[in-house]
Amino acid sequence: MTADKELLQALRREIDVIDTSIHDLIMKRTTVVERVRSAKQGEKIKIRPAREAEILYRLMARHGGSFPKPELARIWREMIVATLRFEGPFSVAVSVPEGEQGCWDLARDQYGTFTPMTRHVSARGVVEAVRNNDATLGVLAMPRPDDTEQWWRLLVSAQPETPKVIARLPFIPGGNSRGTEDALVICAVTQEETGRDRSFLAIEAEEDIGAKAIAGALSQAGFSTMFNLMWHDPNRPAAWTYLVEVVGFIEDGGRQIPRLMDGLGERAKRVLHLGGYAVALDASDMAPRAPREIGGRE
Repeated sequence: MTADKELLQALRREIDVIDTSIHDLIMKRTTVVERVRSAKQGEKIKIRPAREAEILYRLMARHGGSFPKPELARIWREMIVATLRFEGPFSVAVSVPEGEQGCWDLARDQYGTFTPMTRHVSARGVVEAVRNNDATLGVLAMPRPDDTEQWWRLLVSAQPETPKVIARLPFIPGGNSRGTEDALVICAVTQEETGRDRSFLAIEAEEDIGAKAIAGALSQAGFSTMFNLMWHDPNRPAAWTYLVEVVGFIEDGGRQIPRLMDGLGERAKRVLHLGGYAVALDASDMAPRAPREIGGRE
């Protein structure tokens, strides 16, 4: 046997040892997740979107070397979703109108290769599936001003079973989506803070408040507006609803919402928290870094 072949065999044996170590750690991680499942036994829905985002933020920040970050993030997404599936029933309802495919691709990229998914032609069908616990979460196209359905209005409710926004897709850059639009994910869980957040609010009014007035009130409350939409029911002249996305974390039931109400005055009848999301990994997160020393300090 030549020296080159001997070296190659030795390197392959080293890879086998490393693979076994990785496999051992995955099994060990699974036993810890099972303990977490026991600790969360009383929770109906066990998904924690903020925790999932924080895991990937941390791993991307510490990663170095030649292994590409998108693939590393994909590995962890598959592990996260696999553990969600054995913590309890886990499925996804996806809005896929005729002739479109983007949301399905985004959902599959984020929620795993083997997760059960159902297609719904209408956005309402997705919201109802999540509301009725026929699916754990739903994936729908990011709202646009020219949408005919304006599905986000179905979230404007104070009922506890009403889904809320929990994520925006794609979270990992460079996925396989055949569409160009982003998507929002809904589930009946409360938004948690990560430090890199966006929040959604619905503002109901009896008159046209206007985006400028809403932005001013949000600024007084310490927030800046990212995005807003308005819907007006032509059959109810005194019924205006605004969807507003803001930079930062707004606590559901916290002090920020009363402050916003004060800024809007009597023009606003109600402000509802519609959830929010941890912002996606960006170019700085995914930029290559120098190799880390194995076993080195964080």
